[in-house]
Amino acid sequence: MKNSLIIITALSICSCMRVSAQNVNLDSLLDASTKKESPKKQYTDATFAGTRLIDGHTVETTQAGVLSLLVSHRFGKVNDGFYNMFGLDAASMRIGLDYGITNRLNVGFGRSTFEKQYDGFLKYRLLWQSQGEHAMPLSLSLLSSVMYETDTTALKSEKQISIHPRQTDKFSFAYQILIARKFGDAFSLQLMPTMIHENIVYNATSSNDLFALGAGARIKITPRSSLNFEYYYQIPGYKLPGTYNTFSIGYEIETGGHVFQLHFTNSTGMTERTVIAENYGQWGKGDIHFGFNISRAFTVKKPKPVLY
Repeated sequence: MKNSLIIITALSICSCMRVSAQNVNLDSLLDASTKKESPKKQYTDATFAGTRLIDGHTVETTQAGVLSLLVSHRFGKVNDGFYNMFGLDAASMRIGLDYGITNRLNVGFGRSTFEKQYDGFLKYRLLWQSQGEHAMPLSLSLLSSVMYETDTTALKSEKQISIHPRQTDKFSFAYQILIARKFGDAFSLQLMPTMIHENIVYNATSSNDLFALGAGARIKITPRSSLNFEYYYQIPGYKLPGTYNTFSIGYEIETGGHVFQLHFTNSTGMTERTVIAENYGQWGKGDIHFGFNISRAFTVKKPKPVLY
């Protein structure tokens, strides 16, 4: 009897140890399972509907293998009166192509009738707003663009020079940091610190390097339409004489592969130099241009799985 009690006691202790070990193993498995099911990183899409806000760039990049055709149109000034149909008789245009080398790296080229300019750019999306593991609170893109003016008559007039401009004098450059955040589904905000470098300026006292701070916003009205705003403030002491800050307001519609924008702006030009540093129009005097932008995307290469 005594031996039976000893055996029963020993078996009970072993059973308790086994149950305890099973509990420990189950807890470990649950912890491991929880870790595996932790939320993955989710990238924010459609901070803006396209790569252009109104006149300037957004943080958005054209996806890899996609070619985007952009047509921008500006009519004359509203204060030109009825004789010129409030600016509809005069117009300038830019047509450009953007291509996605990768999902983050874009290259683009364009031609403007205004001052007969050619322009090209590189844009790289350095940061991408995301949620989940290693979340990123904002998006950041770097833009570098070059502009070449071929209308030498306009160049002489604007810069008030009597000498014949050299080929290098016709170049100007722009560098921008595009910082944006999407707040929910209906509102996006962007800041654009900018430096413009002009190879030729008015006189020896004018700076070749001009600085501005841009701000833009998108407010969605319906799932496929929004109001867009854009403003560039030129830093005092780093601006050309007689120029004014640019303000633009537009209405944007997404229609499948197209993005269509209607807008009003006091800028005639459509490149970084003419929009930000060489805008001579004033809203208060009616120097307002009605215009529109159209963009259309074409898939050149078959898309691969998205790797940001």
